[in-house]
Amino acid sequence: MSVEVLILGCGSSAGTPAIGCPCPTCTSPDPRNRRTRASSVLRANGLNFLIDSGPDLRTQALREGLTQVDAVLYTHPHADHLNGIDDLRAFCYVNKAPLPIFGNDFMMQDVQNRFHYTTLPPGPWWDKPVLQPTPVVGPFCHRGVEIVPIPVLHGRWTIYGYRIGRVAYITDVSEIPEASFDLLQGLDLLLLDCLRNQPHHTHFGVEQSIAAAQRIGARHTVFIHMTHELEYHALNARLPHGMEVAYDGMRLISA
Repeated sequence: MSVEVLILGCGSSAGTPAIGCPCPTCTSPDPRNRRTRASSVLRANGLNFLIDSGPDLRTQALREGLTQVDAVLYTHPHADHLNGIDDLRAFCYVNKAPLPIFGNDFMMQDVQNRFHYTTLPPGPWWDKPVLQPTPVVGPFCHRGVEIVPIPVLHGRWTIYGYRIGRVAYITDVSEIPEASFDLLQGLDLLLLDCLRNQPHHTHFGVEQSIAAAQRIGARHTVFIHMTHELEYHALNARLPHGMEVAYDGMRLISA
């Protein structure tokens, strides 16, 4: 199954440029150093699976001409991955249909608690998101596409990455459990968290990301969720063969 990937955003919670920062990355004229909050679309069998709905979702969708979202795969409920949830109403309005969303039970409960109005039945004007939260604990199918949640640690939280076909997306990870490495075998493409040079208590640093990518052994690894500490060209120059730095709007295809 071929999977197409569109990287909507590859930035960290502050985005790049960071407000008020004069560093070389933030002042770079290269558009590959301008990063909105982390989110991607995985397209398989004609369906668009959006991973997370960050606060830049509207801008990202307009920039890339994204008008179709068939389901949302949520990783965890931090603001930079969830708080663009209101912009999902546009996709509900276009289709005049509820939008399925998936994640672990903690994630789905957070949506219910903080954004309860998004789970109500549709009104006549489709002026609010109409979402259908479904907790998942293992592989599941949505309209014929198998999706494999990949449990990883984000500090003390267990959150999800996702695998579709030979593509996996893992953001905000500080540790990959042994059992999850087994779910990441045979990848053609891996999108992997790489926050900054030094490790963080809830994220991989550069050397951890490289080590994890080497162990997983995907044919092609692309690093995502980066702060302004990591300049596009400088980081690319440090990476082993088969690894590269993401940029907003990057498009990739896996066989």
